[in-house]
Amino acid sequence: MNHKNFSRRIIAWHQKFGRKTLPWQQDKSLYKTWISEVMLQQTQVATVIPYFNKFMRSFPTISYLANAPLDEVLHHWTGLGYYARARNLHKAAQFIRDNYNGNFPEEFQQVIDLPGIGRSTAGAVLSLTLDKHFAILDGNVKRVLTRHQTIEGWTGEKRVENTLWKLAEKLTPHTQTNVFNQAMMDMGAMVCTRTKPKCSECPVHNDCLAFADGSMKEFPTAKAKKKIPVKNAFMLVLADKSAQTIQLKQRPPVGIWGRLWCFPEFSSLDECREKLADTGIENYQETLLPAFRHTFSHYHFDISPVLIEVPKMEIKQVMEESDSLWYNLQHPQKIGLAAATKKILSSVNKIHEKE
Repeated sequence: MNHKNFSRRIIAWHQKFGRKTLPWQQDKSLYKTWISEVMLQQTQVATVIPYFNKFMRSFPTISYLANAPLDEVLHHWTGLGYYARARNLHKAAQFIRDNYNGNFPEEFQQVIDLPGIGRSTAGAVLSLTLDKHFAILDGNVKRVLTRHQTIEGWTGEKRVENTLWKLAEKLTPHTQTNVFNQAMMDMGAMVCTRTKPKCSECPVHNDCLAFADGSMKEFPTAKAKKKIPVKNAFMLVLADKSAQTIQLKQRPPVGIWGRLWCFPEFSSLDECREKLADTGIENYQETLLPAFRHTFSHYHFDISPVLIEVPKMEIKQVMEESDSLWYNLQHPQKIGLAAATKKILSSVNKIHEKE
């Protein structure tokens, strides 16, 4: 394969069809590119745009982000998923504030040493913003390369990933690196898509090996499927009906939904009732809210919420704990909520609307 010819065709395509008006492409900065690249991990551009705009309004500089409470950062991330990204952004911003005077570092090793930043993200931030010569290898680029050269094997496997990195480095030009890297991401998102790739619009389809034998659907090679386990839990939704406040608990910093506000989990409905009895709550109205399934990357979580409405005079019996708060449905606090928590709160709101 002629590497220079490949990059020339990709860059020429981008000049005509590539994305140039995304919010983080205007008045470019290392900070904007960093935030957008982290948000775009596992998330599509159309979903990211409103989150990015709101995030930048609230945290216009790294120092604003570093000085903000983690709860406020998580609140802005609610709905984007993969919340470790937000926690790492906050940690990295504090490190940059304390070690680089609030200025995003410009050396590759300094960038990759920041929490939550890997080789591809570091390369993307420095190349897209400063036109530094670094290859990238996100999901879109992997798809383009595996199809073009029919590289077999799951891309998460180290052997395959190493092959792809070597190829990406050979193809990445020393000039217009920023345009080439953006073009490769755009190619994967707009042309060489997961399903129904638009091969006739691809500038490199003439020497694409998958296109030659019609095997586009076979690349990238899918990861061998494992049976996804299912976990079950009842979530206790303790509410003061008259004031329309609901008790939430903050989860530990590690594990699923780290540092987000959720409802306490129990293995059975009887266990929920035992907890109430232990707390001294006897006079309450119990309503089973709609059960639902929340799927993580490694397991399904079947959730059965149970709404426990307690008179205001008895709610005072509930012991206040350092990891709990009363969430006001009428005037919601700006805190990080897990997607499952938002879904349950919506169910409670619907019940109140009917009354």
